[in-house]
Amino acid sequence: MAKVHPEAFSSTSSNSYMASTRETYTVWLKSLVFHGNGCTIFNSKGEIVFRVDNYQEKSSSEVFLMDLDGDVLFSIQRKKIQVFQSWNGYKWSNSKASKERPWIQVRKCRRILGGNTTNRVALGRDKATGIGYSIIESHRKSEFKIIDSAGRLVAEATQKRSSSGVPYGDDVLTLVVEPQTDQLLIVALMTVHGLINHKL
Repeated sequence: MAKVHPEAFSSTSSNSYMASTRETYTVWLKSLVFHGNGCTIFNSKGEIVFRVDNYQEKSSSEVFLMDLDGDVLFSIQRKKIQVFQSWNGYKWSNSKASKERPWIQVRKCRRILGGNTTNRVALGRDKATGIGYSIIESHRKSEFKIIDSAGRLVAEATQKRSSSGVPYGDDVLTLVVEPQTDQLLIVALMTVHGLINHKL
């Protein structure tokens, strides 16, 4: 189970990453950087919209979420407090990260339910705001669902299949994001999920 504590969003902070319709992404768990580690996210038109790179080794202490042009949208840093691991995500603006306060804070804390692993995601300025989302993993570590506190599905990642139903490799996923959902937040949570499971 992982608790995430993002800062409260302003009304204009992520409007460009909200859509009125469902969006389907293809996630390729490979980096565009030669000998790099990360993943590449394509929209339904086949265009690259997000890239994740760490430029180092797999499961490194810092990864960067970028757009197609390589502009950093935010960075995720792994922290280790005693025996526990946590991840802080910092939004970037004008090529600089805002380090005053993390946009998201994730602490690994797993709960096993019915054979699946649930990572719980808390939104708000502090723990008192409660749980905002839950990331529910399937038996396939790369697949997961994200539900909100009301139990509504907001995103789901599954192994991508061809039009005839033939599955692609384990490193190619379909990520479906429901309408009126912050797509940047979903991609950020997908990135942390990949780090937790050593996929990035």
